Amino acid sequence: MDVDVSVPVPVDVDEAYAWLTEPARLRRWQLIAGRTDPRAGGGFRWLIAPGHTAVGTITAAEPGRRLAFAWGWEGDGEAPPGSSTMDITLEPTAEGATVRLVHQGLSDEQAKGHREGWQHFLQRLRVVTTEGDAGPDEFSRLGEPDPLAAAEASLAICLRVLRKMGADRGNAQTPCKKFTVDDLLDHLLGTLTTVAAMAGQQLETTAGSPEERVAHAGLRAIEAWRARGLDGTVVSRVGEIPADLASSILSVEFLVHAWDFATATGLDVTVDDKLGAYVLELAGRLITPQVRDGEQFAAEVPTGPGASTLDRLIAFTGRVA
Repeated sequence: MDVDVSVPVPVDVDEAYAWLTEPARLRRWQLIAGRTDPRAGGGFRWLIAPGHTAVGTITAAEPGRRLAFAWGWEGDGEAPPGSSTMDITLEPTAEGATVRLVHQGLSDEQAKGHREGWQHFLQRLRVVTTEGDAGPDEFSRLGEPDPLAAAEASLAICLRVLRKMGADRGNAQTPCKKFTVDDLLDHLLGTLTTVAAMAGQQLETTAGSPEERVAHAGLRAIEAWRARGLDGTVVSRVGEIPADLASSILSVEFLVHAWDFATATGLDVTVDDKLGAYVLELAGRLITPQVRDGEQFAAEVPTGPGASTLDRLIAFTGRVA
């Protein structure tokens, strides 16, 4: 069964093509993070929602005209990579362009879910090209809780904060007295490198904006853990620890430091209670009395009965929300 959906956008076909192919733009309406080799024969890997990564090959790439994919979902036995095809065509109009997406090779049940998904995302494409910001994506919220899905949902929040923050606030003081924004960015990237190494992956350094650097490192660290799995133990700087405990560092780092970056630069950060509560649970295992030494973490700060789960998480780390 085919999915055939279209949307008008107020940009020309070349600009529309850029929104479909450039990772920095894709993160603003469709992806949490991802990478694309935008040429025929090139691959793509897109983290679209927690626990849902699209993988495949670009089969046609005609700038300003057409983009086609062999499509599928990582780890999905019913819709694996290459099991369906997607064809996006661009037509100029007096007001801009029409983006038409045809997805073929799906079962009836798959087509229903993909139609809802593509309608959702194409409407976000229309909004971002009209208003400049599609807003937080409900699809990036945490579904079934597990450490890696929580890491992906937390990464989405962190990247949105970094995108709004921009690249020129490096000297701003964060709630961590010893860290400016630039210092905290280096700390976060260093932690991601360490956590990825526990899963057997060496991260290469990259240039770019804070958002671009964290998107690159965060995605690869999570991928390393998805490839390794959460069973057994890994070696950390304090010795051997359970693998699932090591992986939970990702969620805590993304979410707590999203709050740090936002607070340092006067931005708002919104976290739904389900994710906040789950990451607080993970933090409870990580932040033991032994690490509350004033260097790593301060003593927990009391919170009132009306505190949100994010406020409680922040207070648990020793910060004042």
